[in-house]
Amino acid sequence: MWSICKKEFGQFFSNLTGYLTIFLFLIVNGLFLFFFEDSNLFDRGFASLDSFFELAPWILLFMIPAISMRSFSDEYKNGTFEWLKTKPVTMSQIVMGKYMAILLIVLVITLPTISYVYTIQSLSANSGIDVGGILGSYLGLFLISATYAAIGIACSSHTQHAVVAFLLSAFVCLFMYEGFHAFSKMAAFRGGLDYYFDLLGIDAHYRSISRGVLDSRDLIYFLSLIFLSLFITRRKIQHKQSS
Repeated sequence: MWSICKKEFGQFFSNLTGYLTIFLFLIVNGLFLFFFEDSNLFDRGFASLDSFFELAPWILLFMIPAISMRSFSDEYKNGTFEWLKTKPVTMSQIVMGKYMAILLIVLVITLPTISYVYTIQSLSANSGIDVGGILGSYLGLFLISATYAAIGIACSSHTQHAVVAFLLSAFVCLFMYEGFHAFSKMAAFRGGLDYYFDLLGIDAHYRSISRGVLDSRDLIYFLSLIFLSLFITRRKIQHKQSS
């Protein structure tokens, strides 16, 4: 499993693509946090990373599918999946190896954003930033990333076309993040059902964790989505192996 993880991780950073991804992620978030009107912290007037944690899930929604789209699609297209099946690893180890590589890539990409925390802290005129809220938001961001990554490789395992895998996983991630929340705002679901529809979406649980309060229901929600996506991936490649 770790040999596959190392291979996937090294392959991503073997050219400029990996470093360009880090650069773009930091630049886009930095522009919104420090420069763009109405979203930068100077206009808001208080030391907060709210604009970053509001924007980051949307950027990751497209970035992670772009990272994961080749996980299995290229293996099918290039014929290397047949070679991979001959290796002394189980299908579960293959899936987890690729999944862990994506998580490590996302961790490397988001790790430099910790510099935002120190910047905001130094700009704070009073008691500083809300440490509990920051930690909760980072945890929520990690769980969102882990969910997007699991959905991404699940979609990649169903097609040999990387672009199709990207579009499919981006759509599923978008629907899971915002779709149920949008449904809950419809007049037909007001009066009780709107609450339950909202709970089916990622955004509601992300907002809950971002308050700095760790609720077991939020963890169960994210872990269930991750497990289901990885289970679907393993079943799909097992079917490919036997066919």
